[in-house]
Amino acid sequence: MGGARDAGWVAAGLVLGAGACYCIYWLTRGPRRARRRLRPSRSAEDLTDGPYDAVLNAEQLEKLLYLLESTDDPIIVEKALVTLGNNAAFSTNQAIIRELGGIPIVANKINSPNQSIKEKALNALNNLSVNVENQVKIKVYVQRVCEDVFADPLNSAVQLAGLRLLTNMTVTNNYQHLLSSYITGLLHLLLTGNGSTKVQVLKLLLNLSENPDMTEGLLSAQVDASFLSLYDGRITSEILLRALTLFQNLNN
Repeated sequence: MGGARDAGWVAAGLVLGAGACYCIYWLTRGPRRARRRLRPSRSAEDLTDGPYDAVLNAEQLEKLLYLLESTDDPIIVEKALVTLGNNAAFSTNQAIIRELGGIPIVANKINSPNQSIKEKALNALNNLSVNVENQVKIKVYVQRVCEDVFADPLNSAVQLAGLRLLTNMTVTNNYQHLLSSYITGLLHLLLTGNGSTKVQVLKLLLNLSENPDMTEGLLSAQVDASFLSLYDGRITSEILLRALTLFQNLNN
């Protein structure tokens, strides 16, 4: 009997000892895990300091849009636009930004007198415009973008960013008519711009030339005799091939 009683006390001691060890382990290790779980999320400004290629979720995009709308700090605005623009390269985020009401917030920045901010806003809109549903929202800014393209310094980064956006907006026939009154201006840019500007204008004009409804406007536009220089054998092949395709489209 005495041996059984002693064995029982030993077993009870082991159980109590194990329980005490577990309590000590929980007290020392458990709170650390809890602190990790309760770590605060990144602030909106933190998001602009992260890698520009980081993919943000809907909550983070909402914070970023709020920051963009609420701050006048040009450095923060520019960083936010770059981050948004990079995230707008992903189809899922193109829809999320639209649903969060982000397109007007981004588009408002094309009115900025700061040329760098303006360029970044146009770049972000350019990525957003790949989404057809987003184009419905962006179309209201096409006229403003056209006017800015012709008002901005020739061959400037802002001018090229505007031309890229207009090119995306004219991939389909839906909004090409919005550029009808700007064809002569585009042809002038084609003749006076540098190589990069010429290529971008040709991409835009090629989109228009594939729409029969736009052909008349293209053919009736007044152009300088220097237009023939586009078909000079000394011009770069990138420009020459597009110019020949444009000519072929118009003659079909």
